[in-house]
Amino acid sequence: MNNKKMLVLSDTHGSLSVLKTVMNWAKDRMPPDDTICDAVFLGDGVSDLGAAADAAGFYGNWNVVRGNNDYEHTIQDSAVFDFAGYRFFICHGHRYNLYGGHHSLISAGRSNNADVVMFGHTHVPYFKNENGILLVNPGSVGRPRSRIGATFAVIECIQEEPLKVKFYRIDNGKIREVKF
Repeated sequence: MNNKKMLVLSDTHGSLSVLKTVMNWAKDRMPPDDTICDAVFLGDGVSDLGAAADAAGFYGNWNVVRGNNDYEHTIQDSAVFDFAGYRFFICHGHRYNLYGGHHSLISAGRSNNADVVMFGHTHVPYFKNENGILLVNPGSVGRPRSRIGATFAVIECIQEEPLKVKFYRIDNGKIREVKF
């Protein structure tokens, strides 16, 4: 498959109905109909995933890290994985001094040979290439802190093209792409 997509979620904080809406949307975009192959959860609501996935019938390949409000100590604070020819470093972000800039995240990404660093914690969607590393925060599904509202992201990997990051807003059970 030359085109692969990854669903990226964070900070659900118990908002199961919204999370189920997102998983229903994503389920319809899995192969063979579309190309969402993997999913990432960046913490603060790890215990929400099982119930929402079961309710929606969404059983993708998950990469999960825990956040500062997750108490599942068997789940790691950070992880590295490869997807569609790119290396990803994922964390919740609470251990990386996010409010002082992204220096610690970039350093962690570099030390793990990552092309992309994904993080949550701030509840605000973010996407920027900083010093050669793509930083992505999908925002928050459960407790948004931006004017956009509840959001998640989809990263599209097309062979021989730069990564594409799209953000989606969840509003009254409807999902719409947003640009900012």
